[in-house]
Amino acid sequence: MHRSDQQHRVLNLWRAATVQSVRRDGPDLTSRQMGLLLTVYLTTPPHTVRGLAQALNISKPAVTRALDRLCTLGFLRRKVDEEDRRSVLVQRTVKGSVFLSEFAGLILAAETGDLGEENQEGEARAIAV
Repeated sequence: MHRSDQQHRVLNLWRAATVQSVRRDGPDLTSRQMGLLLTVYLTTPPHTVRGLAQALNISKPAVTRALDRLCTLGFLRRKVDEEDRRSVLVQRTVKGSVFLSEFAGLILAAETGDLGEENQEGEARAIAV
């Protein structure tokens, strides 16, 4: 498979999953929020604002803003580190785990073509760079 074909396939999966995600009832996450959420769930804890800022190469205030939203949604939570009370740990929640499991399901459904939407491959190819 050529690189451009691989790129098209992957971007089309991302598009299909994202379109289904915004169509369903639920929160719309920014790329920064999704990147932060995935980092917390897919990398080894413990997670701190400072560590997440370094991992994502963004400022601590940007992490804090994204974290505020994700905590409000119940996808993550903050907890004071019992070993160093100056530090706040970012922890996973069941609700966040369910959200990501459902999003992963959307990606898998897009890969198998089970999303029930029209195939827009021709349109997507026309705008490919």
